[in-house]
Amino acid sequence: MTSLAGSQSVCRYGHRYAWRPTARGTCARRSCNRRVLVRAEVSKQKVVAVLYKAGKAAENKDLLGCVENELGLRQFLEEQGHEYVVTDDKEGENSELDKHLEDANILISTPFHPAYLTKERIEKAKNLKLSITAGVGSDHVDLHAAADSGMTVAEVTGSNVVSVAEHVIMLILSLVRNYLPAHKQITDGGWDIGAAASKAYDLENKVVGVVGTGRIGQLVLARLKPFECSEVLYFDYKHLGEDKEKELGCKFAEMDDLIKKCDVITVNLPLTDKTKNMFNKELLGKMKKGAWLVNTARGGICERDAIVEALESGQLGGYAGDVWNPQPPAEDHPWRTMPNHGMTPHYSGTTLDAQARYADGTKKMLQNWFDEKDFPEKWYIVREGELAEQYK
Repeated sequence: MTSLAGSQSVCRYGHRYAWRPTARGTCARRSCNRRVLVRAEVSKQKVVAVLYKAGKAAENKDLLGCVENELGLRQFLEEQGHEYVVTDDKEGENSELDKHLEDANILISTPFHPAYLTKERIEKAKNLKLSITAGVGSDHVDLHAAADSGMTVAEVTGSNVVSVAEHVIMLILSLVRNYLPAHKQITDGGWDIGAAASKAYDLENKVVGVVGTGRIGQLVLARLKPFECSEVLYFDYKHLGEDKEKELGCKFAEMDDLIKKCDVITVNLPLTDKTKNMFNKELLGKMKKGAWLVNTARGGICERDAIVEALESGQLGGYAGDVWNPQPPAEDHPWRTMPNHGMTPHYSGTTLDAQARYADGTKKMLQNWFDEKDFPEKWYIVREGELAEQYK
């Protein structure tokens, strides 16, 4: 709570209030624990969104997550008197992001073109009270620095989990069936059935491992069940429980056991201090030779050069995903040219259906913030100095 001249103050939401002391000295909100406040007016908020440029593709107005279509928020915000700045320029001290962060109240970003909110940027952004991830995954924010500053960090939890889970299954099949090299034959004018079929397998009767069984991981497990794999194993820091394991057709395995047994492994973990570079040279060396690895979680979970080396040596039979570190990757990033890969831009969680969900969730989050209403608990990543359990 910041005091103004006279008898008004500004709360963490950026609203001005008139003081009205009470006999008990209590307050209607946890953030103001000494007096009841009478709302005088909603102050103008500066909202900055960092999104990707879509160019001609933006003619499709359902492509909400781009600079041109602005998450569909401009009219909503400006009609309430707020300022809305949208940019894709996010790198370097002279970027548009850095220019506007100095007096921004709210920052919106996505996992697909993330605005890296570092400790240094947080320290400069004196007015920044809320960081929203339009989507799922807030590792582009220095969460410890955000917690120390008192900032709220929230994301539209669940908005794109189906999209990512479907993408995981697609990538698993593309690797196991040797689809990408076979397709490239055709685009290159070739026709070599032997080369395509010599590395093509069925998913049936394979051992599949799911590392991370949050919302996405559980949806992946459900979608694997019809393929009649010989065994589906999972690892997470928390067990699913016997009933859920039976429902999803899987069983728990310690990481070392899962790594050694599986023909296919999919990574569905958040990027945290614990999971950074988790799939390093040592761990990859324990996998079955020629196994396939899918990563739609975060690029930083897999050690960049170790993945390249494992593919070149044949320790990995293939690697596919859409997440990089950083994003966008440099033109000479080695994952662009390594053998037997199925890498794409980060788009698994930003289908048009997902964009509609996370744009709507962002709008609801903003309205709650302006109205001083709490978010659904599952949306909070940092709240009142505390990190959500998955990021601790």
